[in-house]
Amino acid sequence: MLWGSRLAARGDRSPSAAVAGIIPRLMKLVRMKPGHGDVLLAEGDVEVTEDEERLIEEFRRQLDEGMWAAVPTQTEGRREAALVHDFSEVPRDAEKVIFFPRASGG
Repeated sequence: MLWGSRLAARGDRSPSAAVAGIIPRLMKLVRMKPGHGDVLLAEGDVEVTEDEERLIEEFRRQLDEGMWAAVPTQTEGRREAALVHDFSEVPRDAEKVIFFPRASGG
């Protein structure tokens, strides 16, 4: 394993890592929870195999629990989100995936 890969795997965001050009792109999976704000479920660098596997596992677990998943987007100053049904639909450079419960009722 290369030194830079070890830093990325550890999520090293120290100034020395930044100088070396090793700034991992962390993706966060969060769940909206009324009264608690966003709860961090998992985070990791999708370019690190172990992190990506952990993110995929948590993504699937949330969908299995009946949650919806959305990736925030921004177009011309407006905040929007795109619903996703599979981790492969999440852009590799996405910073966050938000899970929220489906509306109840009928």
